[in-house]
Amino acid sequence: MAAASTLPRMLNAKRLMPLGSSVIRTALLTISMTAQFLPLGPAGAQSKEQADLILHRGKVVTLDARNSITSAVIIRDGTIVAVGDESLLDRYVATRTIDLHGRMAMPGFNDAHTHILGESRRYIDLRSVRSIRELQDSVRAKAAQLGTGEWITGYGWAEDNFAEQRLPQRADLDVAAQANPVILMRAGGHSSVSSSRALGIANITRATPQPADGMIERDASGEPTGIIRESAYLVDKFVPVATGDELRPSMVRLLRDQLSFGITSLVMADEESKNWPDWERMYRENPGQLPRAAVQIHWNSEAELRAFGKRSGDGDEWLRVGALKVFVDGGFTGPSAYTLEPYKGLPGFRGTLNRSPEELYQIARTAHAMGWQMGFHTIGDGAIALAVDVFDRVLRESPKADHRNYLNHFSMLPPDATLATMVRDSILVAQQPNFTYTLESRYTQTLDGARLAHNNPVSTPMNRGIVMAFSSDILPTGPMVGLYAAVTRKGKSGAVYGADEAIPMLRALQAYTRGGAILTHEEARKGTIEPGKLADVIVLSADLLTIPPDEILSTKVDLTVLNGRVVLERKP
Repeated sequence: MAAASTLPRMLNAKRLMPLGSSVIRTALLTISMTAQFLPLGPAGAQSKEQADLILHRGKVVTLDARNSITSAVIIRDGTIVAVGDESLLDRYVATRTIDLHGRMAMPGFNDAHTHILGESRRYIDLRSVRSIRELQDSVRAKAAQLGTGEWITGYGWAEDNFAEQRLPQRADLDVAAQANPVILMRAGGHSSVSSSRALGIANITRATPQPADGMIERDASGEPTGIIRESAYLVDKFVPVATGDELRPSMVRLLRDQLSFGITSLVMADEESKNWPDWERMYRENPGQLPRAAVQIHWNSEAELRAFGKRSGDGDEWLRVGALKVFVDGGFTGPSAYTLEPYKGLPGFRGTLNRSPEELYQIARTAHAMGWQMGFHTIGDGAIALAVDVFDRVLRESPKADHRNYLNHFSMLPPDATLATMVRDSILVAQQPNFTYTLESRYTQTLDGARLAHNNPVSTPMNRGIVMAFSSDILPTGPMVGLYAAVTRKGKSGAVYGADEAIPMLRALQAYTRGGAILTHEEARKGTIEPGKLADVIVLSADLLTIPPDEILSTKVDLTVLNGRVVLERKP
């Protein structure tokens, strides 16, 4: 904390001295009168309070309770100390002052559901692959690098992006790396494709029964195609486990990459409790350099949770334990999301439940008694209704104020009765509006009518009073896609799905900042630009409140301030 000027300290001494002494009163009066004539230096600089950073001459969208818009922000010791108009510069001087030249500043984005996945030496990043041939080239190159017999893994392919417009098959991988077992996860993580060698190691044949929580796809002759929905573990469990030391450098890089998107806080959506020490080490070794994180812990068993010895909220403002993660159903990229009515064109098929209703209740009851916040994965309306019923039953049996249990995804609009229960029980939502854009083809293939129009509903639950926290689930990571979809309801094709679910940009920004802070019980410290809040601020290349919607996708983050420090600055 910078020292205040000497004169104000002397004047404030009046509060510490007895007032009965005429000598003291006379001395203070002399000091006070003399102060009117003391030279203050250039422009009165000595009278100004010292700050670390000043942002001014901008459009500062505070997202506070009044949705105030100001022009200047004063930052000191990682905290916002003042927000207002340009007159603040008459009161403060800073080590660095940045003229925003009218650009929009706002609180940093809070991605309330994302995945930071370390990359082992076996890993291929397939997010930019645009054909099966390119996928094969990537696999072939990795096989040459690793050598015969080594496992190859990867993530990020999507058939929608392929020139061939079809799913990859085991035969495609066999051509590229016949001597290597290969398993590649689809974008979103709900499907995988494996090579013949990998399927052989996992002993998956035409005789293998279907898993209870997924599906092994088969061709017309009954042979596995290589595609496995939701149950990639059937093959993945045979991949040699990468060490924390192997994964840590890429995880640190990926965490730092979030800052380029203006993401200053995030929720890691699923992590094993055994990996918590790796997170602690990353944040200990990179102080102030990584976005603030809450880490959801995957439910495996009560014994494991008790051995972990922590619960939701443990930690500090940089790294804390998040909610308990439980998968209720799958996803539409499988597809295996659990729905109340059959899928379009698939009579009788409603997806899959990963756990029975009674098992879900027992997990929720145990976690609730242990003091855990719960964040259940629910995509289909059937899974949403079931999870809400489970939460409601547990809360009725053992009421708990401010529990902040929530649903991850909420990709379908559930029945009115379910929405009413959510309002009554204050159940929150961590949703990905970007899915309407990115997964458009999945919804058009599996949903119809009102179910399609209301995919990833936003306006309806918000208007009922349900708190929504926006997030990306890395499809893609950048918040601009989610904001664009939330305000336009457009898919990649330009088609509009349920225009009545669109919301104004200001409301979308609140969900992508303050919403995430509410989810993790941190709204008193972040999510808005107000005095006393953490100094996590971003500056954008365009004014999201005034530009045409089609320009949202091309908007960039020019500046990211984390804890009062400029950690990213994009040059024009």
